[in-house]
Amino acid sequence: MGQFRLKIIGSLLASPPEKGDLKNQLTLLSEKPWFHPLSGELVHYSIPTLERWYYKSKKERKNQLNALGTTLRHDKGVFKSINQSVCDTLEVQYAEHDGWSIQLHYDNLLIRIAEDKLQTPPPSYSSILRYMRANGLNRRSKRKGPNSPGAKKAAKRYEQREVRSFEIDYVNGLWHLDFHHGSLKVLNDKGEWVKPLLLAIMDDHSRLVCHMQWYYSEDTQCLVHGFCQALQKRALPRSLLSDNGSAMLSGEFTRGLHELNIVHHKTLPYSPYQNGKQETFWANVEGRLLAMLENKTDLTLRLLNQATQAWVEGDYHQKKNEALKGQTPIDCYLNHQNVGRDCPDSDTLRTAFRRQVKRAQRRSDGSISLEGKRFEVPDRYRDLKIITVRYAAWDLSIIHMIDPETSAILSPLYPQNKSANANGLRKQRHSEPESKPQQQSLSFNETAPYLKKLMDDYAATGLPQPYIPKDETGEQK
Repeated sequence: MGQFRLKIIGSLLASPPEKGDLKNQLTLLSEKPWFHPLSGELVHYSIPTLERWYYKSKKERKNQLNALGTTLRHDKGVFKSINQSVCDTLEVQYAEHDGWSIQLHYDNLLIRIAEDKLQTPPPSYSSILRYMRANGLNRRSKRKGPNSPGAKKAAKRYEQREVRSFEIDYVNGLWHLDFHHGSLKVLNDKGEWVKPLLLAIMDDHSRLVCHMQWYYSEDTQCLVHGFCQALQKRALPRSLLSDNGSAMLSGEFTRGLHELNIVHHKTLPYSPYQNGKQETFWANVEGRLLAMLENKTDLTLRLLNQATQAWVEGDYHQKKNEALKGQTPIDCYLNHQNVGRDCPDSDTLRTAFRRQVKRAQRRSDGSISLEGKRFEVPDRYRDLKIITVRYAAWDLSIIHMIDPETSAILSPLYPQNKSANANGLRKQRHSEPESKPQQQSLSFNETAPYLKKLMDDYAATGLPQPYIPKDETGEQK
């Protein structure tokens, strides 16, 4: 306001009026309309007001803007109509009922003042309104969701700690990962209507969706299946942020992140706001993608996934984002500094996401138990009491016995074949060099070079397999 007032009387300061002519100059200024800088309306100022501004600025030669500026009232922030006893009563009432509206607080406060016979006139509603807003006594909505001690602790922490937005400076410096329960139902192969779950992996810096796919369940197999596709599409990130879901904390997933040198950050329990970028993305999915499919009566998981891939690549990645200063996610991902690493091949990823456990070897038949099934340990390791193995719970066809010190693979383990063992033939035990069994095991499970070349040549054509797979090993159901 000081600059606005100086602009009005600036002509008088630049060209001081002659003696006796000040009133005429002030009269001319009072007749002029001025646009108020705050309201934008045309206003007029009286002669006494202009005269007061003129002498204030003339008296203060060094800092005329401060002299003409708006001065704060000496009683600003002081509530004269509310004494200390009323304030104490109101704060106690708020502590007991923080979910009440201000009007309800005011109505109950009047009753308390009358009952306690406080020697003070009841304050007005506007005074109570200003006091509560000035002291942060805002209405708090009742917390929805679980009412466990952990949830209460998280709610209390949310109230006591500030919440700040953050962003990593580099592409692939941090990925976000989460599951979302969709609002639409799909028809599965059993003739049932079920709600699928959407797995989405998002880059923090560019908001680019590295991969998203719908599944029937939120288990570790689906998580690893989608996360490996994100790695192969984009790159290996430096770190990952997820919640504390059972799949995210499973042995297979945590071991895989460790093998790929990806730092795993986890949000605090019952604190979805820490993964706010994904929570915002879910609203985009529901408001745009699923809204276009709401009238689809025969929606299936395949159709939903096909529509999702087309939408994320053709719509979401191509739209400008305010958080990216008008850039699209795909442009930001491609043009900014990238700290991602090259992704290994599929076999390396498959062997990385496996849990590592220890099992006692059964002396009677040289076997161990995994997931309710027995697996035979090679006879050359019969003297080991504890066997360390790596495996994925959803794929027991690939189980490796490893050296716990070096993590080197010692031998694959296979299920017991009691029918074959019933022939009565047994191998003779004899000592062999340590390297020979490993070489035999590697060559024994190797595909013939010519057949491997034929398979690689066919895969290089990009053509699909000329058959419809059914119940094959490793098929995602």
